[in-house]
Amino acid sequence: MQHFPIFLAVAGRRIVVSGGGGAALSKLRLLLKTEAHLTVLAANAAPEIRDWAEQGKLKLIARAMEPGDALCAALFYGANEDAAEDARVARIAHRDGALVNIVDNLADSQFITPAIVDRDPVIVAIGTEGAAPVLARAIKKDIEERLPPVLGTLARIGKTFRASVEALPFGAKRRDFWADFYFSTGPRAIASGEQAVAPALERLLADHLNAAPRVGRVEFVGAGPGDPELLTLKARRALHEADVVIYDSLVTPEILELARREATLVDVGKEGFGAAIGQADINALIVEHGLHGAHVVRLKSGDPTVFGRLDEEIEACDGAGLVWSIVPGITAASAAVAAIGQSLTKRQRNGSVRFITGHDMKGFADHDWAALARPGEVAAIYMGKRAARFIQGRLLMHGARGDTPVTVIENASRPDQRVLSTTLALLEPTLSNAGLSGPALTLFGLAPRAALTAIADFPKEAAL
Repeated sequence: MQHFPIFLAVAGRRIVVSGGGGAALSKLRLLLKTEAHLTVLAANAAPEIRDWAEQGKLKLIARAMEPGDALCAALFYGANEDAAEDARVARIAHRDGALVNIVDNLADSQFITPAIVDRDPVIVAIGTEGAAPVLARAIKKDIEERLPPVLGTLARIGKTFRASVEALPFGAKRRDFWADFYFSTGPRAIASGEQAVAPALERLLADHLNAAPRVGRVEFVGAGPGDPELLTLKARRALHEADVVIYDSLVTPEILELARREATLVDVGKEGFGAAIGQADINALIVEHGLHGAHVVRLKSGDPTVFGRLDEEIEACDGAGLVWSIVPGITAASAAVAAIGQSLTKRQRNGSVRFITGHDMKGFADHDWAALARPGEVAAIYMGKRAARFIQGRLLMHGARGDTPVTVIENASRPDQRVLSTTLALLEPTLSNAGLSGPALTLFGLAPRAALTAIADFPKEAAL
C-alpha cells in the first residue's frame, strides 16, 4: 500500500487549484461538495469556473500562480494540463507547505483523489494506487447501485441520535441496534416521510434497552484451502458478522482480512502435528466467548467436517447449552485435484475415493493398506508429509505397484501452489528433496493431466 487512505477534515480550510480547463473543472466539481474555501488561479478560466466565482462558491484569481498563493492551504491541485507549468506551481505549493497533487502525474503527487460514492454523510472512497482508474469507476458504479439514495438521510438522522444510543452497552448491543435501524426500521419509517424516522428511532431504542440479554452462538466455518475466492457466501457473511473469530494457523491472512475490523481474532495455532493450544483449551475458549453472548466463528482450514476434530468442539457447545451451526468449506482434496486437472472418481477406474490421514493422535495412522494397494484405487491423504515413508512402505509391502502415480500438492489454490508428480516407488526421497514447507495433500493413484505436467514434473521411472 503506497497511499494510506484517510478522510481529511477540510471544512473552513483552504484548497487551491491552479488551472482553468477541463482537468481543473473535474476536480472542482468534486471539491465544491466540501465545506472548504476554494481558490482557483487561472489566467483563462472556463465559463463554469467564472460562474462559480460570481456565485461566491469559490475565489478566482485571474493570473498564473505566484509564491505565497498556497500559504495555509490544506491541499493543492496542479491542473494546468501542461507538464512544465504544473511542475513550476507544484514547487511553489511545496514551499508554501501544502500537500500537492498533480493531475495525471502519480509519481510527483503526494496524494491522490479516489473515486467517491457520495451518500453524504456516508462516503465511500475507492482507490487503485492510480493503476486502474477504469476499474475504480466500475467499482463505484456497482456500489452506487447497491446504496439507496435515502441512506444519506438515515445517516444524518442517526448521527443526531448517537448520544442516546450510548445507553446501550458498547459492542454487539449497539451494532444490533444500528443494523436494525439502517436495514429495517429506518427504511420503513422514511417511506412514511422523514418526520417519521425520529419517533421510530425512539421506539427501536426502547425495544433494544428492554430486550433480553444477547444469546451467544457458534458457527463452525470452513475457510477452504486458502484462496479467499473459494469461500462460500455463507462463510463470508459469518466472518462479516462475527464478534470473535477463533482460527487455525493454516487459515490465510487474506481470509482473515474479511473479518470485521472490530472482531476479536484468536489464533489457536492448530496444525497437522499437535497444536500450540490444546484441544481442551480451544473448546473452553469457544464456550467462554459464546456464554458471554458473542457470535463466535470457529474458522477451520478446508472443511470443518474433514479431519477437523469438529465433534469434540460440538460436544463442548452442547455441554454448555450453546446454539451452533456448520458452514461447509471446500476441502483440500477438491482444490488439489482441481489443480492437476483430474477428478477424484472416474467410470471404469474407481467408483470410490478414500480420505485418509497420515497420522493420528498416537502417531502414524493405520489403514486397510491391502485394500488401498489394489489397482485403480484412489486416496486423498491429509497430513501425510511426515508420514510419507511410512505410507510408502505399507503400500509397497501390501502389493501396490511401484509405478502407481502419486501427486503431492503444496498450498493448493494459493499463489505459491506447487505440484510434485512422482510415483509410489519414488515418493521418498522425492518429497524430502522438494523441501516442502506449506500444507500439502497427497493424491495416491492420480497423476496430473498430460496438459498440466509441465507445472512441476519429477522423475516417474518406477524403481520396482
